[in-house]
Amino acid sequence: MVPSTSWWSPIHQPRASTAYNDLEQRRTGTARLGVYEFGATEMGIVTSTIAAKFAFFPPAPPSYTVEGGVTGGIQIVIPEISSAARKGVDVLRLRTRRGNDIIAMYVKNPKSVSTLLYSHGNAADLGQMFSLFVELSARLRVNLMGYDYSGYGQSSGKPSEENTYADIDAVYECLKEKYKVEDEDIILYGQSVGSGPTLDLASRLPNIRAVVLHSPILSGLRVLYPVKHSYWFDIYKNIDKIGLVRCPVLVIHGTYDDVVDCSHGKGLWELSKHRYEPLWLKGGGHCNLELYPEYITHLKKFVSYVTKITKTSSSNGTEADGGEQNKLAETKFARETHDANPKDAQRMSLDGKIGNTEMAVPTENSRMSTDHSKKRSKGLV
Repeated sequence: MVPSTSWWSPIHQPRASTAYNDLEQRRTGTARLGVYEFGATEMGIVTSTIAAKFAFFPPAPPSYTVEGGVTGGIQIVIPEISSAARKGVDVLRLRTRRGNDIIAMYVKNPKSVSTLLYSHGNAADLGQMFSLFVELSARLRVNLMGYDYSGYGQSSGKPSEENTYADIDAVYECLKEKYKVEDEDIILYGQSVGSGPTLDLASRLPNIRAVVLHSPILSGLRVLYPVKHSYWFDIYKNIDKIGLVRCPVLVIHGTYDDVVDCSHGKGLWELSKHRYEPLWLKGGGHCNLELYPEYITHLKKFVSYVTKITKTSSSNGTEADGGEQNKLAETKFARETHDANPKDAQRMSLDGKIGNTEMAVPTENSRMSTDHSKKRSKGLV
């Protein structure tokens, strides 16, 4: 369900994958184990490799191809997008420390004040994300760097947790070396499974400008089971890394997300040291948040806020302090949670009742968004 009017309409529709049907059967069967029956035997079976199979669904075939690269630069070819529309976008092939060659795209904005490094969701590639990236760059007045994980699109290798960490590191180094971007100007954006590499990098960079978490996960295993502890075989242990992030953090999550429950976004928001007012989109699912007008409005406010505090702290020679934002957000959260329906509070689903946080009421059937199709509304991430 999405609003009848949207600030942006996706051009490319991701292809459905039968892997989601297989995953749903596995989830339905394993859900009966419950937290108390999930004992040593089951845990011993679940390794990091098996867990990774739940997380990665690269579009097959890829939605784009690349041309050139022998003597000059490479170009991305997307059937639905004209060559004129692709002008002004740099397409790069980057070698990671794990030996994979990944494809990245850099959208330049002459009025930019920040650079957004975007890690997309698990069932998308650059061809599907292209139009959104260009629109975000224009609307937010940022340069935007997006990339495909190893095994996605035209990137070589196979998708894995460790490969995604190497992938984002290679993109970050490209921003530093090729485009001369300072840490203080970088905003890391992680959508769904992309919250994993985003928080891993953010936890290691104390001076970045900000972090945006879009439908994030606490960890891979926690999407499947309500475990209270982190296990060695879990993947993307965001819950253990969010406390290391020193910059402002914005969390965006849909209250009707049936793939990654809104409690994941809530948990990461509560554990953040510098919490910015979150955006809980009432009626929003896992793959349609970009279609809500409130999405772009809230992002604009956040980019403006972090730019302002960065300039202020730089001029004063001090580190940015998120205390005031924390206090404001926590006050709203406490007031509205106190008044919430006990059943809703028990589910930890945060049905969009947080103070004056912007929300939208859905009025029509969902259209396609960038993470994966409506047909794949069931799955891990």
